[in-house]
Amino acid sequence: MIYDSLSAFLTASKGRLGKGPIALILLEDDTEVDSTLRHHLECGFRKVVAFGMPDIVVAEDVADKVTRVHMDVLAKGALETIVNAVIGIADGEWIFYCYNAEYLFFPFCETRSVGEMIAFSLEERRHTILTFVVDIYADDLTAHPDAVSMDNAHLDRSGYYALARQDAWNNDIDRQYDFYGGLRWRFEEHVPKPRRRIDRTSLFMAKKGLSLRDDHTTNEPEYNTYACPWHNSLTATVVSFRTAKALVRNPGSAPHIQTFRWHNSAPFKWHSQQLLELGLMEPGQWF
Repeated sequence: MIYDSLSAFLTASKGRLGKGPIALILLEDDTEVDSTLRHHLECGFRKVVAFGMPDIVVAEDVADKVTRVHMDVLAKGALETIVNAVIGIADGEWIFYCYNAEYLFFPFCETRSVGEMIAFSLEERRHTILTFVVDIYADDLTAHPDAVSMDNAHLDRSGYYALARQDAWNNDIDRQYDFYGGLRWRFEEHVPKPRRRIDRTSLFMAKKGLSLRDDHTTNEPEYNTYACPWHNSLTATVVSFRTAKALVRNPGSAPHIQTFRWHNSAPFKWHSQQLLELGLMEPGQWF
């Protein structure tokens, strides 16, 4: 199904969106569009909606399985506009969002579906699963000048840290942290300060009154927490080429980058076990 605008999609879907979980994929360009859509279909999302310009081509075998919505996702505030609009018609359903060349990984995702993970979280009375953006990048920028290579992707195996998130009166907020690391940390001089965090509230249950803000948090404090009050909760990762792509395309940063590899780079194995062993996500009590 193809819609020529967000409003057309919302009108047609209101009351007929169907059961979730729902993946919202923003197509900023044509980089790894098909692999992104295939990955999230394989994760078990019951509905995958791709937002982007009509000139972005999607492979035939994928196009039949996703909903296309034509719109400019590079416009200011596009992410919040899309997510908040879908929240408005998806009360009680779980929503996930990401961009093209980004891939959701969660504990044991090779053998379990995203629906199974959500069911476990609901048993723990959690209506959100915090995700961390883990930057991946091509090992050779000469061979891959756009910094994207599925076969030779690398990630940082260290350099991640968290600081307690504070309110307007400099008090620590309960169970909320600002997380940092990856390329945004190593090349922070080229990344605006508001965009350096790697935590996202990007997998959650929609409800009336909920809204996503432009810093990847919501207006519901509990949704922004990394764990429930009584023990560690399950978390997930969004493995992403997006920062690497931006750094090699931006005229301000590109001349200063010959490679992203450093002594703490490691080949990415495209497997959840590697992310668990590096401490980049948490299984909680899910085994």
